[in-house]
Amino acid sequence: MYYIFGGNGFVGRYLANELLNRNESVTVCDIHEVLDSQINEKADYVHVDIRDKRQIENLSFASCDTVINLAANQYHNRVPQNRHDYFFDTNTTGTQNILEVMYERECLSYIMFTTDMTYGKPQYLPVDINHPQNPFGPYGQSKKVCEDICREFRKKGINITIFRPRMIIGPGRFGILVKLFKLIDLGLPVPTIGSGKNHYQMISVFDCVSAIICALEKDIPNKEYNLGSESPPNITILLEKVIQYAGSSSSVIHTPGGFVKLILALFDKIGLTIMYPEQFMIADEEYILDISQTKKDLDWQPKYSDDDMLIDAYRMYSETKRRDGKI
Repeated sequence: MYYIFGGNGFVGRYLANELLNRNESVTVCDIHEVLDSQINEKADYVHVDIRDKRQIENLSFASCDTVINLAANQYHNRVPQNRHDYFFDTNTTGTQNILEVMYERECLSYIMFTTDMTYGKPQYLPVDINHPQNPFGPYGQSKKVCEDICREFRKKGINITIFRPRMIIGPGRFGILVKLFKLIDLGLPVPTIGSGKNHYQMISVFDCVSAIICALEKDIPNKEYNLGSESPPNITILLEKVIQYAGSSSSVIHTPGGFVKLILALFDKIGLTIMYPEQFMIADEEYILDISQTKKDLDWQPKYSDDDMLIDAYRMYSETKRRDGKI
């Protein structure tokens, strides 16, 4: 049995269906009340709040089962003022609770998604899995603590693969991209933070799922792995490709990175958040994850390029806008 925490969410939906297509038994565990309509009805569904250990104890973990934790509070929803508690309550407490119950049941196979935000500002490039972890804000900090918890349970005998993905893109998630796409639709200038010569790597949801499948096939290595695209273009080229695809009259304009980040930080401080610090602090930085270890150990290869991902996201945005009249 595969237990997927956060299985009703973005990556979880695609993973659940992929495992079901392979005739595996899947239990989706999520805080949402109803199983997402996009998930094959062959999946079992349990409503679980991972902040409450007693609810996890109601699950029937067995020694032969595998647990995949994709559950997290992120920046895709509106974040309350008390960001520390918002992220740590679910991300860190939830991870601790799941692993404690697994250990008690002698269930020893676990896959965890954290984030590239645990690294903070790149000290060298490309950023490999041994890069120092100095996260800027509470989301990255909470995920770093999750990793620390995982390492403690590795010592107790649980096999744990940790994935650190870049920004995950795919059908059904727009997040901060909505602001970009609205500018393109209106033919307005599209600003970059900084010169636009730096690279902003992403990762497809489908490549995330394939990495999980590869880790399962390799018996869940006790290791951390980066997830990102291969050879991403610089931000200006990437944006220009989307503008061209959209047939928009928008143009890419460059702004002084330091000044813009200062303004964004001031707006965030007074409660008029446009972007969160963990989103804009490295926006003008050259930032490429080293995925060579992931490819080598797991026999994994990302299939989707950054321009493919962003154009697909824009196409889905446009289709949703036409269907619903708004986003």
